[in-house]
Amino acid sequence: MTHTYHGGRQGIGGWKETASQYALLPLRIFLGVTFVYAGLDKITDSAFLSDTGSGSIGEMMRGVRDGAAIPAMVDLALKSPTGFGYAIAFGELAVGLGTLAGLFARLAALGGALISLSLWLTVSWQTTPYYYGNDLVYLMAWLPLLLAGAPYWSLDALRAPRRRTP
Repeated sequence: MTHTYHGGRQGIGGWKETASQYALLPLRIFLGVTFVYAGLDKITDSAFLSDTGSGSIGEMMRGVRDGAAIPAMVDLALKSPTGFGYAIAFGELAVGLGTLAGLFARLAALGGALISLSLWLTVSWQTTPYYYGNDLVYLMAWLPLLLAGAPYWSLDALRAPRRRTP
C-alpha cells in the first residue's frame, strides 16, 4: 500500500522514500564524529605519540605483535612507532572530517575501512570472542558508506551537478 502526498501531509510511501534516502546519515555522523574524536585524542596525547612508555603507541604495538593476524604489519609500525601514531591520528582525522562533510565520501569511507581493517588485524585480533572487538564492527560499518557515498547533505552532492555539466 503506497500513499502519495495529500493535503499537506506526506503519505506512507513518501515517508519511506525519504527515510531510505537519509538512512545512512546517522551512520555517517556517528563514524565521522568518532574518527575525528579518535584522531584528536591521539594527536593531543603526548604519551600515545611516544616510542616507549606507558600508554605509548610503541608499547601497544609491542604488546600486540605476537597475537596479531599479520605480525609483519606490526613490525612495520615498530620501525617508527611515533610516525605510525601520527599517521593513524591524522588519517582518522581526515577520514572523520571527510565523512562529516561528505567530501570525497567514498574515499573517506575507504580510508576508514582500511584503518579499521589494519587495527582489527593487529590490535584487536586477539579479542575473543571476535565480536567483542570493535575494529571489526567499524570495518563493517564503513562498507555501506563505501558503497553508497554521501548523496545527501554533503559537499559531494553539491559538487555533483557541476561534474555532470559538459
